[in-house]
Amino acid sequence: MVERHSTPGQPPGVSRYPGAVLDRSPHSDPSSVQTSRARRNQHATEILAAAHRLLEQKGEEFTTQELIKEAGVALRTFYRHYGSKDQLLLAVIADLISENCRALAEAGRAVSNPVERLQLYITTTVGSLSFIDGEGPKFLTSQHWRLHQEHPREVAAATQPYTDLIMSVLLEGRATRELHPRDPERDAWLITKTVMAVFHHYAFAPDDPHLATAADDVWGFCLAAVGGDRPT
Repeated sequence: MVERHSTPGQPPGVSRYPGAVLDRSPHSDPSSVQTSRARRNQHATEILAAAHRLLEQKGEEFTTQELIKEAGVALRTFYRHYGSKDQLLLAVIADLISENCRALAEAGRAVSNPVERLQLYITTTVGSLSFIDGEGPKFLTSQHWRLHQEHPREVAAATQPYTDLIMSVLLEGRATRELHPRDPERDAWLITKTVMAVFHHYAFAPDDPHLATAADDVWGFCLAAVGGDRPT
């Protein structure tokens, strides 16, 4: 059994780690604990889903009261899961990026060539701007840079799945000698930042005529940077 200690000024039995679940009693009913945990997970999911809906409807300018009404939860339930609106927005960004990466990874399983898979990961992300409606891209852009100043570690963690996806294909391409990254980890980070910068630009410039070729332009730039040749 792991012994838990409270920090000075912290009530006993309260974790200093957000989201941690502590047994309230050594005689707690396991089924009751599981039910309580499932209910908390459900509330967190409902709040996150409500935030997604509000973002599509009105951007990030929704209030906490509007959020709890949309989610159908009490205010204290919201604060039990998210200490502030910023923490919720970070969770939304992480959720959006993770969902995108899961879809990319699933699509990539049908592509055996690492160069073509890298192309898929880059062009799909940039090209999505051509058909995404609503406030999603603007939200990601405006909130990313604001939150990056105040919560840099959390933002870095939220974007890491995309970097990991790119790095995995760079490593594979290097092994097959179809790609020649100087440093796969660093190059994956730089590709991520390049894709993000272009995404952020066109999120607020949808009428820019270069948007039509942006996905292919970024792809060609990144491919040259890691010493690859365009698939024939």
